[in-house]
This record gives sequence, C-alpha cells and structure tokens, in this order.
Amino acid sequence: MASDTELQAMRTALEAARSTARTLPNPRVGCVLLAPSGEVLAVGAHHGAGTAHAEVDALQQAGDEARGATAVVTLEPCAHTGRTGPCVDALLAAGVARVVHGQSDPNPEAAGGAERLRAAGVDVEGGVLAEDAAALNVEWTFAVTHGRPFVTWKYAATMDGLSAAPDGSSKWITSTAARRDVQRFRAEADAIMAGTGAVLADDPRLTVRDADDLPLPYAQQPLRVVVGESRIPSYYRVFDRVAPTLLVQTREPDEVLSKMVENGVRHVWLEGGPRLAGGFWNAGLVDRVIGYIAPAMLGSGRAALEGPRRVDLRQRLLPHRDGAGGGRLQRRRDGRVARQDLPGRPRARGRGQPRARDGGGRAHGRPRGAGSRRRHGRPDRPHPERALGGAALLAARRPRALPRAEGLDH
Repeated sequence: MASDTELQAMRTALEAARSTARTLPNPRVGCVLLAPSGEVLAVGAHHGAGTAHAEVDALQQAGDEARGATAVVTLEPCAHTGRTGPCVDALLAAGVARVVHGQSDPNPEAAGGAERLRAAGVDVEGGVLAEDAAALNVEWTFAVTHGRPFVTWKYAATMDGLSAAPDGSSKWITSTAARRDVQRFRAEADAIMAGTGAVLADDPRLTVRDADDLPLPYAQQPLRVVVGESRIPSYYRVFDRVAPTLLVQTREPDEVLSKMVENGVRHVWLEGGPRLAGGFWNAGLVDRVIGYIAPAMLGSGRAALEGPRRVDLRQRLLPHRDGAGGGRLQRRRDGRVARQDLPGRPRARGRGQPRARDGGGRAHGRPRGAGSRRRHGRPDRPHPERALGGAALLAARRPRALPRAEGLDH
C-alpha cells in the first residue's frame, strides 16, 4: 500500500503533468523520484513528442542519487520503443528499487511495463490515485482504445439556438472571456477542424493565440483540418505559415477521422460549421460538446447544428476532465457563458432560409395544414428550449438588442 509520502508525491506528479497543456499524440505524464528517506530528489514531466518521457526527465535530474529510489509516476512506465527508448529500461538502468504508478497503460503497443519491472525484481504498486491520473488523458485514452481521435464539438449560440445571422453581416455573440476560454481549449487539442463552407464564409485563422491575440509558435499549433469538396482560394488564412493545414476532400466523417489517424491525431476540436457538426453528430462521432450560450436573441438565422436528426440526443457523452458532464450546465467566469455537455437538435429554419432537402430532392419540414401553425406566411418559431433539444439555458440577464452573430473564431 502506498505511504502518505508516496501519495503526496503522486499529487506532485499530477501537478507536474498538468503543467504542459498539450503533449499529444503522447499522454501527459509526471514523475517524482523519492529517496529512501522520503526526500524528493527530482520532479519530471513529459513535454511532447520527441522530448524525454517524465521518468527519464526525473532520472536525468537526479543522476546517481536515483539508485535505490522510488519512482512515483502518473502512468505505468512504457515498455516500447518509439521516438525514445522504453522508460522501463531507463528505470532499471538507474537502479530504481520501487515504482508506484497511477493509471495502467491502456495502449496495447506500450503496455506491460509493470510486469517487466516486477520480473527484474523491482517492487511495483499500481492504481494509486488512478482516477485522478486517468483524468489527465481522457482524450488520449479514448483514442488509443477506440482506434480513432476523440472529437470535441464547440458551438456558440443565442438563447433561441442560432449561431449566425441570415445575411452573415456580423461576427460575435460571445464575450471576450468566452473567446479566451476557447483558445485554452484549442491548445489542448492536436487538430482544429472546420468545413469548407464555414472557411469560405468566415476566412478564419483556426490557430491558438495568446492574450494579445498573437499566434503561438508554429511548433505549438494544432493541425488545421479543412473538410469538404469546395475549393478554398490559396490566399485564405488557413493557408498561411502560422500553422500546418490538412485538406480532406470528403464529406464522410469516418473517412475524415481515418485520415486523421494516419496523421497521428488523438483529439479533434470541431469548430464548424453547422453542417459538418451535424454530419459528425448524426454519425455518432461527437464525444464531447462545449457550448457557449449568449444572453440574447437573433430571431432568425442559422442554427448551431444542421442536418437530419438520426441520432438519439440522449446518448451519453464523455465528461470533460473537470468532471462536468452528463448534461450539466456550468457558469463561466464572466457569468455570461455556459458550457453544456448535451447539445440540442437542429433548430427549425428561420424566415428567408430554404428548406433542407434530402438526397431525393424532397423538402424536410412540416407540411401546411392542420397543426402547421403557419400564419400570414411566417413559419412557426420553436421555443428556445426545443431549438436546443430541451436543454436548460443559462441567462445571466435579460436578452438585449440583436447581437453580432458568431462565425468561426478569427
């Protein structure tokens, strides 16, 4: 059983792992080396692909003092060779006497490190603060166990479920604090995805930026993924040199994710637009939803999600690392933004919008006649809660005048 000193060391290792926002396609890992006396010899962390693993980082700091030490690691030491050698070999070479780890390695290519250490005579204890350790790498764990990237869909909408004005003449509906929040979430993913329609309409950058709205260095930028068959002019900002860009010329979500697997992507941040999001939702390929609800009404425009409803909206989504999930609504710092882990169904079309048509050319929508509730040529407007699938919406204050509509975050 882990001692109090080892438990405290595990908490320190967890904090060390959290110090790096993104290490994908590798997991976030922290390691603390303890002397036989309980003194902390070194604290290591993994900082991304190609850099030293957390165990090796700590061993390099400790040097010869690592002999006879206890290694407290958030993830079971790996037993495979990738860009760097196995952590198991490094621990054995350093003469570590005991290893305490949190989460067992779910990656079939790297698992087995604990057994190799035991076979070499090292005392090993696993499962220490395992839930906290697993929460570090929800998306990575999903990707290595499901064979596809974890998909987070982000949307912003008004209280009537709309994300853009019909004429596309305006831009924001969320606050500055909400947009900074999005940058933090983007930084945790290794791909930012948008459809060609949304890119043509908004010319977004699809990058991670700092508090001054300046892009982070190229090496810290996620892969930009543009999905669809429409041609994007070369002068659009997704082709600048700030971040890498991948074009995927298909509309099939499964094919898109297969292409991302080929590029080593573990976590996809789905930014827009509504049709691309609708395609992934209907295919059952959305694993988390983060929604920002503005305390305002647009009245007409584009819904945050478009496409025929084919998937039960009650399906379970994985929670975010902070534990909020299962449809819980969370008030953000500015009191004007909500995150919602169950999205709504597509809103009915507004005035001036054509009916969606299926592959056979048949228009979707309620026919005129009994129960149609069409008066003076105006379509029935759904209640805001119906427009977002019955989810409770956060309103920090009464709706104000017509806001700016939310395109992709520029």
